[in-house]
Amino acid sequence: MIRKILDIFGLSKPAVDYKELINNGGIILDVRSKGEFAGGHIKNSVNIPVENLSGFLSKLKDKNQPIITCCASGMRSASAKSILKSKGFLQVHNGGAWHKLQNKL
Repeated sequence: MIRKILDIFGLSKPAVDYKELINNGGIILDVRSKGEFAGGHIKNSVNIPVENLSGFLSKLKDKNQPIITCCASGMRSASAKSILKSKGFLQVHNGGAWHKLQNKL
């Protein structure tokens, strides 16, 4: 049970080099609401609210492209990661809270 929770939040695996993922063509997918995104976000991130994600998967054309999900706390980005993985996206990482992820870039 604990392992599953750690896996959901990306805490059981070695540290991810988010900067390297971006340098290798990765994108940041901010899954907060449009209003939250307008209040502040990581430059060049893509905003698709998690509740709309399934309907906008065509915007994410390459299933091999690294995708880093983020939100306000890490909960919605964990859900987004699960959705993307279930749809065949191969390199999906939960970046957690956008303001903390920004400091890792």
